[in-house]
Amino acid sequence: MTLELDDVSYVAGGKTFIYPTNLTLENGTMNVLLGPTSSGKTTLMRLMAGLDVPTKGRIRWNGEDVTGQRVQDRKIAMVYQQFINYPAMTVYDNIASPMKLMGLETAEIDSRVRKTAELMQLTPMLDRKPLELSGGQQQRCALARALVKNAGLVLLDEPLANLDYKLREELRAEIPRIFAESGSIFVYATTEPEEALLLGGNCATLWEGRMTQFGPTAQVYRNPKDATTARVFSDPPMNFLHVEKRGDLMHFGHQESIPAVGEHVADGKYMLGFRPNHLSLEPGDGKLGFDATLGVMELTGSETFVHLSHFDAKWVGLIHGVRDLKPGQKLPVYLDTSRIYLFAEDGTLVASAPYAETVSHG
Repeated sequence: MTLELDDVSYVAGGKTFIYPTNLTLENGTMNVLLGPTSSGKTTLMRLMAGLDVPTKGRIRWNGEDVTGQRVQDRKIAMVYQQFINYPAMTVYDNIASPMKLMGLETAEIDSRVRKTAELMQLTPMLDRKPLELSGGQQQRCALARALVKNAGLVLLDEPLANLDYKLREELRAEIPRIFAESGSIFVYATTEPEEALLLGGNCATLWEGRMTQFGPTAQVYRNPKDATTARVFSDPPMNFLHVEKRGDLMHFGHQESIPAVGEHVADGKYMLGFRPNHLSLEPGDGKLGFDATLGVMELTGSETFVHLSHFDAKWVGLIHGVRDLKPGQKLPVYLDTSRIYLFAEDGTLVASAPYAETVSHG
């Protein structure tokens, strides 16, 4: 089974929601759509499902053109943020409902309900009503109803967004296992880079209706093809420093300079990119130092977000531990050179961070 989007775009009310997109999804794969709110994730899923028809381009399922085909005539299943279950039915009947509509035999329905319930850890709850379940169990019920159809394409639109942290973590860990056992094409939309990394598989990064990159999730994270992809695949977004390389130095700010990064890089203007968790308050070998000013702090349990000003740039650092810092103070910060990406002025990747190259080839 393959799902192919061939130069698909979508315009409504004079606004372009999806720019021309080419994408092929293979049987038995987990495919994450990662992007901020309004980047086009849900619209792209609606096009895949047949809920919307592309303005231009074709959609093919196993080589057959299904552009414009009714959603009812496609082998798809969708799971949304909301727990969409039938409240008057038991969990058993909720899971069985799509198969009854398909006209399957009672014995076949019973077998598939019980097998899927076991997979979703719902067996003890089969006789309960959805409102008697926890939020995580309700969403498992909705997932079970999607899986039991044996749909070739399962679309998950931020399905864990309305769950509390603990339930979200539990289901995040379970979904790759569930998907591996089903063999369908899974498409999972999220705004969270961490969730994309936990799910693995492939990842398409989206920004303002454009797909900026598609490939194995870890590869897209470590080797973003441009600054936009790097920004999308970092939370908080990647920090940048505009520099000008002249000889062995890179100059910035008011006559400041650091040793040049990147091998065989021509003189010229560039952007250095680095993720918030790669800034630290401790100096060390192989680290560059920058004099910044602390704006505000955000405490998140055992970590601290520090919002920094460095000349005209605004940076965010994710620092381990709780620190005794005061807004407005001068704060030296340090950056491991192996964690620095080099981008051209137009955002094109010039050189990946050395650590990423090492991991990729290791």
